[in-house]
Amino acid sequence: MIKNEQERQRIGRRIAELRKGKKMTQAELAERSGLGQGHIARLEAGQYGATIDVLSSIAGAMESTIEIVCNNH
Repeated sequence: MIKNEQERQRIGRRIAELRKGKKMTQAELAERSGLGQGHIARLEAGQYGATIDVLSSIAGAMESTIEIVCNNH
């Protein structure tokens, strides 16, 4: 369970980092992605696990793509 929590936090930090790099507020990202601002805030805080559909909406709103990278640790 700890690993899942760490992964949610890592993904949330990355979403926030990308959003800020695009100079977007959470409200702007929410509007463009069709999600609520509270939902974006919880995702960025690592409090909520995102489905691929949610991640796809966020990526599209930021004019980005999703890539899955497997690291062999």
